[in-house]
Formats: sequence, C-alpha cells, structure tokens
Amino acid sequence: MKRILYIVPHRPNRSPGQRFRCEHFIPVLKDRGYEITYSNIISKWDDLYFYQKGKYLVKAFIFFKAFLHRCYDVLRARNYDAIFIYREAFMIGSTFFEKGLAKSKKPIIFDFDDSIWIQDISDGNKNLSWMKNASKTDDIIQLSKLIIVGNKYLADHALKLNKNVVIIPTTIDTNHHKPTEKTVNNKICIGWTGSETTIKHLKLIIPVFKRLKEKFADKISFIQISNVDFSLPEIDLHFIPWNAETEIADLQKIDIGIMPLPDDEWAKGKCGFKGLQYMAMEIATVMSPVGVNTEIIENGKNGFFASTEQEWFDILCKLIEDPQLRIEIGKKGRETVIKRYSIDSQKDKYLSIFKEITN
Repeated sequence: MKRILYIVPHRPNRSPGQRFRCEHFIPVLKDRGYEITYSNIISKWDDLYFYQKGKYLVKAFIFFKAFLHRCYDVLRARNYDAIFIYREAFMIGSTFFEKGLAKSKKPIIFDFDDSIWIQDISDGNKNLSWMKNASKTDDIIQLSKLIIVGNKYLADHALKLNKNVVIIPTTIDTNHHKPTEKTVNNKICIGWTGSETTIKHLKLIIPVFKRLKEKFADKISFIQISNVDFSLPEIDLHFIPWNAETEIADLQKIDIGIMPLPDDEWAKGKCGFKGLQYMAMEIATVMSPVGVNTEIIENGKNGFFASTEQEWFDILCKLIEDPQLRIEIGKKGRETVIKRYSIDSQKDKYLSIFKEITN
C-alpha cells in the first residue's frame, strides 16, 4: 500500500482551496488503495484568532504549536512514499520545513491555485507582513518533483523553474453541488460566496448593487455567503455564515451568481471556483473576464462577462428581467462543469500523477 502525507494549512472542509483541490480526490485515492495522512496545522480553535487583528500572544501560541507539528511531519516523512504540499508547509516566509521534507528523499508534489509568489496578506495580519516571503513559492517549486496548478497562467510561472508541471483545474463534486428546481420568485436574489481573503472583491461591485436597488427596489435582494459579515441592510445585502452542512441549501437561494475580480496579477491566478460552484448548480453566472474565467465562460452561452460598472449593471438587469434566460444559461453552465471541471472529468489524470510519482 502506497502512503501519502498531505501537508496542508487547514482542517478538512474548512478552506475552499483545499476542498476543491485536495479533499475531493482523497476518497478517489483511498479507493485505489492509497493510505492518506492529512496533516493540518490550524485547528478550529486557532481559526477564531488567527485572522483577527491583534491577538499577538494567542498567535504566538498557534505559531509554536504549528512549528512543533511540522517538526513531527519532517521526522515521519521518510515513512511515506510521497509528500503532497498545498501552497506551503508553514505560515511564514521560511522554507525550513519544505527543505526538511525534501531531505527525506521522498518525492514532493506541490499544488497551488493562486499567484502565491505575489505578496497578499489578510487584513488581520497586515502588521505581521514582515514574516511573509511570497518568493518562497519559487524555492518550493524547485524542491518539488512535480507541480500541480489550477490554470495555464500558474503553469507558465512554474515552468520557468520546474519542467514537470501538470494543470488540473479546480474541480466540483457535481453529485454534491446539484441544482434545485427554480421557481419564479417575486424577488430575485443575486449572490456571492467567498472567504475573508476575497471579501475585497465583493466590495468592488457595491456601487452596482446600489444602482440595481434604486431601479428594482423590492424586486431584488443580495446575499453574501462567507465567514466574514459584510451585510449592508440599506441595500438588502444579507450575510449568511458559511456552513458546510447548509452550504448547498444556501447556494440554492441564489438566482444570479457573481464573481467580480480586479484585473491584476494576483487575480489572473485565480481558478474560478466561485463561478464553477454557481454553474454546477445551474445558477446563471456573471464573472469578470480575468484569468481562467475566460476559459470557463463562453460569453452569452454558459455565463456572462462584465468588466466595467456599466456592463455589470446592464447584464444583471438583463438577467433580473428574463427568467427564461437565467434558466438557459444555468443549464449550459452545469453542462460545462460536468464535462470539464467535475471530479469525474479529472480523477483519472489525478490518479496517474500519484501512480507515476510513487513507482
């Protein structure tokens, strides 16, 4: 039996990136006889404090606890056939642990799904930015046997440093993310889902929300599904705390799903999972034409692009006023996900990587 050590930041079912890039495929690997050890360093309790401003004594404790845990991982690495690292082994700029894992002489698979070689610090940890070093990503790429990335933009960067790069898009479990029969509602819901690190992208579209509210009044509402409350009662933007048990039911409340992004180097590395979630559930989707989004969406067929404030306003107006268009776009969106971005469409490719790396 081949044994794989997964080095990840968060506990299972917590981080969107881990869920859509690592956790989905673990049952597939187990079914093929692989033994998986999932080693995370941020617990549920740690989460309460790690992304808050201040709390430096508590963060120091979390840091020390995580440090000991990763030391243990380095010591036991030699007992595995391969090591999988998602994004980084530790939360600071050093590659101390990646180098320690490499010394085990076991092949390292490195997976990342953002432009993580560019500095991007959460608001709660801006004062600790001196501890980060985004350029460590390039060092990890060079230490690794094989790199998995979510799109061509990320692959182009990795290929500069390592020739063994495979693109596997962020995948959706289409047996879990299933549509519900849409009823014609008097109030159309426009929704966004994301985490504390992407709430800044939701803020980009607030001026459009205000214009839509002025035009449609009580005919529309907005929801934000996240772990950070950004509710705005004055425009009927409601906060729904993200919860794994209610995630699908909460997403099913959305009639139009949005994914606004800035056109910058960080956003170009995004792997489109918000949009893919909406599309898998037959929710009419509007995305910024940035990065991999331009590969996912065929404008006007399985979703829509919007760049400027006026484009966002016009397209959302069109979808609000045309329920049949929402249905047609939603169905085409799900077909796209099943064909190109589902677990079933990518699992054989994922399995082949582990077969190759452990032989």
